[in-house]
Amino acid sequence: MYIAEVSKKYNISADTLRYYERIKLIPAVRRKKNGIRDYSKEDLNWVEFIKCMRKAGLPIEVLIEYLTLCKQGDDTIEAREELLLEQRDKLIIKINEMKETLERLDHKIEGYGGTLLKKEHELIEEKEKHIKN
Repeated sequence: MYIAEVSKKYNISADTLRYYERIKLIPAVRRKKNGIRDYSKEDLNWVEFIKCMRKAGLPIEVLIEYLTLCKQGDDTIEAREELLLEQRDKLIIKINEMKETLERLDHKIEGYGGTLLKKEHELIEEKEKHIKN
């Protein structure tokens, strides 16, 4: 699959894909004789993984460390798992903070709804008083 197709499929710019490859976040993508990148299924798996992890807020440095450990083989499985568990814990904290923020925002919005409804009733009552007078 060519870079334009990968870019479209994963909604990642070609520049970002090139950058990920340059900083070794994605293993070197095989190239055709004319120099055009030709992404394999394994390359696409890395793109999906990186996109997912970036969406979850993992820093590029952590992902580079993870990839470096992967390249070192099975002796690093425990270190990789620990790295991912640490990032998972950070994500859980972030999710909980976001839930708290959402609850507070919802409460604030509900308050505005009640205030607006009360003001509407007051305006209607005031208008009816003027009509009766």
